[in-house]
Amino acid sequence: MSEFVPGLAGVVAARSAISFINGTEGVLRYRGIRIEDLAAKSTFEEVVYLLIEGALPTRTQLAAFDAELRALRGVPEGIFALLRALPTETHPMVALQAAAAAMGGFYPHFDVSSRAGNREAALRLTACLPGIVAGFDRIRRGLEPLASKPELSHAADFLWLLNGEVPDAQETRILDLCLVLHAEHGFNASTFTGRVVASALANPYAVVSAAVGTLSGPLHGGANEEVLNMLRTIDAVADVPAFLQGRIDNKQKIMGLGHRVYKVKDPRAGVLQELAVALFEDKGSTPLYDIAYALEQEARVKLGGKGIYPNVDFYSGLVYDKLGFATDLFTPIFAVSRVSGWTAHWLEQLEDNRIYRPTQQYVGAMDAPYTDIDSRGA
Repeated sequence: MSEFVPGLAGVVAARSAISFINGTEGVLRYRGIRIEDLAAKSTFEEVVYLLIEGALPTRTQLAAFDAELRALRGVPEGIFALLRALPTETHPMVALQAAAAAMGGFYPHFDVSSRAGNREAALRLTACLPGIVAGFDRIRRGLEPLASKPELSHAADFLWLLNGEVPDAQETRILDLCLVLHAEHGFNASTFTGRVVASALANPYAVVSAAVGTLSGPLHGGANEEVLNMLRTIDAVADVPAFLQGRIDNKQKIMGLGHRVYKVKDPRAGVLQELAVALFEDKGSTPLYDIAYALEQEARVKLGGKGIYPNVDFYSGLVYDKLGFATDLFTPIFAVSRVSGWTAHWLEQLEDNRIYRPTQQYVGAMDAPYTDIDSRGA
């Protein structure tokens, strides 16, 4: 029998040309391009084009692609009716997963042999998820969902749909940068889930709904919420050493530190940290950042030798919190970005598809006798 590998760690499950990660050196590339360069020079729309089409667009290509995305932003009223039927205390990720699956009812796409139809579905999902997330947030606050403003960029329109105010250039750039950083990250749990569902030739809305469900877990996308909750339990910078040592002694997970792939600081965490510093300089600092920075420095001394450093979730929650997002929206914002990577992987999976069917190592009973129901006791 094959060797059992818990969590499939290190098992090569597919070939992909979408992103490259070197966890030892802290490298992340989309289609071969360094994430630091994309974060500094490209918009989210450019990155979506890169992931879906395979190369960065020319100005003409970007304009046409951006126009396609803007034209597909409208969320069906029936989706909002579904969201209104949910209890207001529903977690936004639950609402998003349900709505993503329901999109398949409004835009049926079961013939995934159609390349043109597949591409349109991928763009529709990327275009509509911001409206779904913002729409549910407004509904649960007793407000009506807003119509998209086609003159706004993807990031700016999302902020408008959430807050009912056209954002300024700094807020737009910050969110756009966060979307770029979270767009794609190889065979993470949610992407792998999506590819497994895709391999069965399921419709793209089922693929994304399944990926959203995986992302909702606290060991994946939900970690950014947990980081902020953890930081709020530390009263002051002076309490950081005792807090960290207590977690280490009790073998408790320290949210935002450590990664299954990176053994150095996540390159996205470095970009987000610079973003957080610039944001706080402009809008006022927060004690939570000082605590987070102190925790990173303390952890570097005590855990760096084990390859445990900040991941992308460590600073993203601080940025979102300063922008005024509700904590339970952090992971849905992650999904608004990562849907571009999920759909790129869906399209790639279909190019040379084979349904996933791993084996197992059976450890149960063998040749167990059958006992008649009357002989099994009360």
